[in-house]
Amino acid sequence: MSFDLEARARALAERHRELALLLAEAGEREGNERYRELAGEFARLDPVVAALKKLETIQSALASAESLRDDPELGAIAREEIAQLRDALTRAESELLELLLPPDPLDARDVFLEIRAGTGGEEAALFAADLLRMYLRYAERRGWRCEILSMSESDLAGIREVVVRISGERVHSRLKFEAGTHRVQRVPVTESQGRIHTSAATVAVLPEADEAEGIELAASDMRIDTFRASGAGGQHVNKTDSAVRITHLPTGIVVECQDERSQHKNRAKALALLKARLLERERSRRSAEIARTRREQVGSGDRSERIRTYNFPQDRVTDHRIGLTIHDLDAVLDGDLDRLLEPLLAAERERRLAELARST
Repeated sequence: MSFDLEARARALAERHRELALLLAEAGEREGNERYRELAGEFARLDPVVAALKKLETIQSALASAESLRDDPELGAIAREEIAQLRDALTRAESELLELLLPPDPLDARDVFLEIRAGTGGEEAALFAADLLRMYLRYAERRGWRCEILSMSESDLAGIREVVVRISGERVHSRLKFEAGTHRVQRVPVTESQGRIHTSAATVAVLPEADEAEGIELAASDMRIDTFRASGAGGQHVNKTDSAVRITHLPTGIVVECQDERSQHKNRAKALALLKARLLERERSRRSAEIARTRREQVGSGDRSERIRTYNFPQDRVTDHRIGLTIHDLDAVLDGDLDRLLEPLLAAERERRLAELARST
């Protein structure tokens, strides 16, 4: 751990001690807003103080063991203890670093996942369908809930575009890494000569708007159309205009939902999706200069743009952002995404720690 980060942890521990004194002075009385604020900050710093104490205890034990390294009687025992304490120190430093990182407020959000076929015609649509299945399987593994809000299919059972709402524990914290262009290399089912083609699909991951963010949608800014739902749904599909399409006139953003039999429910879900897109549009505008690569979600859908490549002939998946290659394509497409997402989470953590160190 760098000196700057450890100094930051000690400063927080000092603040924790100050808060204890301030809480004693404020006193817990009914309606004491100051006390509640101080108590909240004190509780948030508790884990940092505990982790720092653990780190200091290990550091002290390690120093004692190091002093006995060359002792003729205790040296062998000391050297064995040193190895164990160094491992423990590494784990303790990692725990403390995690606590020093400010949480991303979006990580706990549910998301709207959008997949669109890019360059490659029918093969791109078939690949988009593969990606949809991959995310649905991954969500199933993590116990998340999925709702397909709208979907446009191609002639060969591929997908031109689909919007899925995914809800559950910390959905955005993991799926945010999926935003971008995904490229596939394989022999299409429509290829008679056995030649390998390269196609692409784009994925956007939009965190759901929080009520506290106060996105206001004026009725005059929206055109709301209803139409008959297409796809599965039995006789109901052809009898009622339950599907809803909303056009946001100032931005030109269009959303639709035909998931529910109730027009009212479809309208509510479409409005939620519209708010999410408007929020992402505003976040992108604000952060364009300081985090462009993180906010540029889908690019143009061209084959040359990619965050990840799925190569069927070589049975490999490569994530180009961190240079990671895995040779188990079927497992990944069956929803085993954590082997890709865990290294991406680690890389993001290292980046944020480096930024934190530079700011101290």
